[in-house]
Amino acid sequence: MSMATLAQIDLMREGALFGLPMPLTLRPPNAMSDEELIAFSRRNRPYRIERNAKGELEIMSPTGSTGSYYEAYVIKALGVWAEEHGGMYFSSNGGFTLPDSAMRSPDASWIDQARWEQLSDADQARYAPLCPDFLIEIVSESDSRARLEEKMEMWIANGARLAWMIDPFAAELLIYRPGQLAERLVRPDLVEADAVVPGFRLETSRLWAK
Repeated sequence: MSMATLAQIDLMREGALFGLPMPLTLRPPNAMSDEELIAFSRRNRPYRIERNAKGELEIMSPTGSTGSYYEAYVIKALGVWAEEHGGMYFSSNGGFTLPDSAMRSPDASWIDQARWEQLSDADQARYAPLCPDFLIEIVSESDSRARLEEKMEMWIANGARLAWMIDPFAAELLIYRPGQLAERLVRPDLVEADAVVPGFRLETSRLWAK
């Protein structure tokens, strides 16, 4: 990611991201609060903006049409499972403030209902201050796979109990669990989750790029 200048930061605060090279890392003079980040993100739609543990903003362009389809397909499958088995599921527009102070937005995620209900209405309405129990990230055209693999380790370090990384271009799915090495599956037709989201099955054959 390229790093923004202070002049660009001033423009971005007014909602002027158009024309800047993406993905972009922005280092504000002072770390933005969750409320400031929400307002900043609204001014800069449709860009996807996350805050890392150092307080830097990582700004990404919108997902292309194929990537959007992959994301929608995964969210739908997770949603169908959650409607039957319970818990809260979220799209990539749902952000979470993690224990390391980062704010991240996985492509699809799920939280146990009891954990969700422990939050106040105010916390549920903003970037919920917890880490999803289960999440899925999908490699896009503009992603660095190495950076996304690091991000998967970050999710586990912050409390995720199960995380999947889907790479449509390599036709691979990596499974991350606490205290274990990532499990790599090559061109699986179907993947079934473990006890974190028991019975969740994802038909992955349609996700592999031709």
